[in-house]
Amino acid sequence: MKTRITELFKIKYPIVLPGMSWISTPELVAAVCNAGGIGWLATGPLSTKETEAAVKKIRSLTDKPFGAGATLLMPGAKENAEVLIDMQVPVLNVSLGKPDEIVKRVHNYGGKVIQTVIGAKHALAAVKGGVDALQVTGYEAAAHGGKVANLCLIPSIKELVDVPIVASGGFATGQGLAAALALGADAVAMGTRLATTKESPVHDRTKQAHLAAGVEDTLYSNRFDGLWCRVLKSKSAEKSIKGGMNLFKAALVGPQIAKSMDLPLMKVMLGMLAQPDKMMTLAHMATAFGKIQAATEEGDYDVKGVELIGQCCGLIHDMPTVKETIDRIIKEAKETSSKTAEMLK
Repeated sequence: MKTRITELFKIKYPIVLPGMSWISTPELVAAVCNAGGIGWLATGPLSTKETEAAVKKIRSLTDKPFGAGATLLMPGAKENAEVLIDMQVPVLNVSLGKPDEIVKRVHNYGGKVIQTVIGAKHALAAVKGGVDALQVTGYEAAAHGGKVANLCLIPSIKELVDVPIVASGGFATGQGLAAALALGADAVAMGTRLATTKESPVHDRTKQAHLAAGVEDTLYSNRFDGLWCRVLKSKSAEKSIKGGMNLFKAALVGPQIAKSMDLPLMKVMLGMLAQPDKMMTLAHMATAFGKIQAATEEGDYDVKGVELIGQCCGLIHDMPTVKETIDRIIKEAKETSSKTAEMLK
């Protein structure tokens, strides 16, 4: 298949593994790349040393192009971005911040930058900042999608920008890929689908919950980690959303952030105090980290943990290998496109 994304990233198929913390590990990233797609290493929970080791691991597992993510709002993100730039990672996926300086430095070594956005305002700002592509995340997505579904979101962004678009949210099948391309996207991100494969590090108990869930078995709220976020419906998720966050809890999470990012506590606390408007979001994210990790690594998605999952979970009924998944999706997409073309004659 040939799209602007396959041409830009020099990959075989327009399928992307988004950067999901504790899921988009070197092993899963490499598996997606070797199967013809491309993946973003999730650096959110990693220290700079862990990020460096992870990039080296990916390069030991594949000779294909790959990428890595940097959530610029989070403490430690800029330090991790420095590592990624120094190691000349082919593609950087940036989110929740202005990447203008990063774009210049990545372009200096011939790399590409794709920014994650959820609406027109952010898309226009990203393009103005010089990014090479957009990862547009709709309402259907796991974690931080916007409030507009991709059926309307993708063509609305397409009208405004002239850079390649990766559609994210609701895509788990070849029919979805064909639909995204028809809407004006150049590729799809498939987080929940690729998280439910044999190579995925997600705990088997949580994977089984993926398979059991229907399209209505998710919750969407801004009270879990401070941003609008979609999670698997469970007692622990409902409790976390109902409890929300308050200033007392926020004051206690500085040490958690510092420890998880391997950063000096004073640096983290000063950073939070210097940005009071972001303090609550950071506090939400820090407390959510442990719950997400429990669901992902320990299989506890219903007592203490919370699992991030997209509405497309209801379209996932098996757990093949990454290669089997991507091969099937491409075959389905081609068959769907042929049938559609026949109907439109």
